[in-house]
Amino acid sequence: MKILITGATGLFGSYLSKKFMADGEIFALKREHRSKGLLESSDSGINWVEGDILDPLSLEEAMEEMDMVIHCAGMVSFNPGDEDELLKTNLTGTANVVNAMLAKGVKKLIHVSSVSALGRTAEAKVSDENTKWVVSKLNTPYAISKYQAELEVWRGVQEGLDALVILPTIILGKVSDDRSSTQIYHYVLEESKFYPAGTVNFIDIRDAVEITYQLFKKNLWGEKFILNNSAVLYRDFFKTMAEVFGKKAPSKKVSPFQIRIAIFFIWIGRLLGLTKNPLNKQTAMLSQLSITMDNNKVHQEIQFKYRSLEDSFKWAMSNEK
Repeated sequence: MKILITGATGLFGSYLSKKFMADGEIFALKREHRSKGLLESSDSGINWVEGDILDPLSLEEAMEEMDMVIHCAGMVSFNPGDEDELLKTNLTGTANVVNAMLAKGVKKLIHVSSVSALGRTAEAKVSDENTKWVVSKLNTPYAISKYQAELEVWRGVQEGLDALVILPTIILGKVSDDRSSTQIYHYVLEESKFYPAGTVNFIDIRDAVEITYQLFKKNLWGEKFILNNSAVLYRDFFKTMAEVFGKKAPSKKVSPFQIRIAIFFIWIGRLLGLTKNPLNKQTAMLSQLSITMDNNKVHQEIQFKYRSLEDSFKWAMSNEK
């Protein structure tokens, strides 16, 4: 089997590339002059193909003789000024992937979405794969772009594709991976003092990859699955991290007043070009919510034992691959 992976230079894509080597020949899409990211030049089994999800012609050329596509490429940003870029990369890019697959007769697609695509409301305490999208002031531009991208995948299914959609929560990789999803480590490494009142849903990158692989092996096409270990309070999440990292844990719950002040000064800093801090009214409100991403659907399909949060943090700081 020949497998084309978009976003192979990123966190999830790089780990998936290595996992799926056992099932076929891996072709990794890479933009011209872009580094190979977390995949080293010495990684055997990786065939690099120049192309861009925003370039339909290069995508069609890359799709030649492929049997499956794993679409991981995307943009993650909570900067209010990135709305257009998010839609272009996540929505248009996904539509281009779907169209190229249909044009070249590639039938199987594993699409990496996000639990953000389920949307948010202040009232919701639990979300699962059947949660319906509703218009809400808590839906970030990133969430909207991922939701609309997923609609493109289901459009492709109606036109003949077999798709498996996965929706990971916050992915815990290694500190050294230095990706957007691992920036949360720096909050404790820098010994920040405050913690939000809400919950954080998380999954170890190794668990996310293994679950994705097992769902694929069961041929669960036409389905989508939340990938989540559990939901814990930010206070406890940061406390466990701090104990493993040998740092002082955030000890003060942030108040609504403090959030409003922080948002104001960060807004001023962005205007002056002094900061790229992603905190804004939406992200601040989201961090105060208590919500659980239900993982029961995965449990119904496979028997899986998740790594403990402590084990994930120990591995994140280690030299272990």
